Amino acid sequence: MKKIFSFILSIGISTTLLVAQTTNVEGSQYQFKQLVKLDATPVQSQGQTGTCWSFSATSFFESEIQRLGAKNPVILSEMFVVRKAYECKAEKYIRMDGKINFSEGGAFHDVPLVIEKFGIVPYEVYTGLNGSDKYNHGEMFNQLNAVMTDIIARLGSPEGITDDWKRKFNSMLDMYIGKDIETFQYNGQRYTPKSYAASLGLDMKNYVSLTSFTNHPMYSQCMLEIPDNWAWGTSYNVGMEDLVETTIHALKNGYTIAWGADVSENGFSFRNGLAIVPADPGMIEVIGKDDKRFNNAGAERKSNAFLEPMKEMVITPELRQKGYDNKTTTDDHGMHIVGLFQDQNGTRYFLVKNSWGTSNLPQGYLYVSENYFKYKTINIYLHKDGVPKTIQTKLKW
Repeated sequence: MKKIFSFILSIGISTTLLVAQTTNVEGSQYQFKQLVKLDATPVQSQGQTGTCWSFSATSFFESEIQRLGAKNPVILSEMFVVRKAYECKAEKYIRMDGKINFSEGGAFHDVPLVIEKFGIVPYEVYTGLNGSDKYNHGEMFNQLNAVMTDIIARLGSPEGITDDWKRKFNSMLDMYIGKDIETFQYNGQRYTPKSYAASLGLDMKNYVSLTSFTNHPMYSQCMLEIPDNWAWGTSYNVGMEDLVETTIHALKNGYTIAWGADVSENGFSFRNGLAIVPADPGMIEVIGKDDKRFNNAGAERKSNAFLEPMKEMVITPELRQKGYDNKTTTDDHGMHIVGLFQDQNGTRYFLVKNSWGTSNLPQGYLYVSENYFKYKTINIYLHKDGVPKTIQTKLKW
């Protein structure tokens, strides 16, 4: 308990220091002026895992709990969500004869799915570290995937599939991230995960996903066509400018946003605390290689574009769609938008909370230009009241 508190305290200090931070990296000429900065819990690290979807969406819900008036910030357990999502994911994978994605990845709507079906617990109650000091799910996933592969190989056998796989599957989750939680004591009260979830005051029906792709009809619901959408969650399809307008409107009215995006672009640099789309992409030198899960600082990116404002590409819906169609825009990473800033030239940037620790100058955050957001957003997830009335009308809400 003391170790957990020290961890939270140290990263809490980092978040406080961010308020005074006006640039992105040492020696940078960027000057960021704060327009909106909303409450967020301390930055954490997903370590060597592909669970950004859980870290970003639980961070989003933590901010929602603060917005709803909680006196003390609540840190929720990302790994409780990961564990329960694995259980659901495995069942669906078998029902679909292994014809859907089984991986570490997921989507924002996996978190409300878990909360509604199983509940949630505080981070203190279920860290998922299970004796380790950092997360690494490589070996665990290989073991879980082997169980799934074995089951699929036996499809059509005379004996069928027995429930024994569930025992084996859950024993591996127990071993790597800790035994499941049925009841727990917290702040002097006894809870189940479901009763604790009920105590938070969140209504999962109030949250929506918005996307913007022209291969679906505008202002209607569509399937989010990405491999990690194993739960087949839907999004509302809106215009590109509507996506920007919604994000800015939400922030100005006190609502944070979970953000799914492509972070494989040369202009996305966690080390430099910046995500931009230079008009000349060739001016960025990439040294090294990004991690396959995009869960660390990634390859080193060198360019004057990270040190002084440069002209960016003009992003159109057609350019955005082309990237999605030719797979140069991919669903890489989930993050949490908590603020709006502008540089000395008036260019707007979203302040984004990441889950790669606090090793960069903005201490776990980065500034994402409006153009990068337009170009590389997969979807946003937010409270429906954060959507402007004009766009709600287009959606016939």
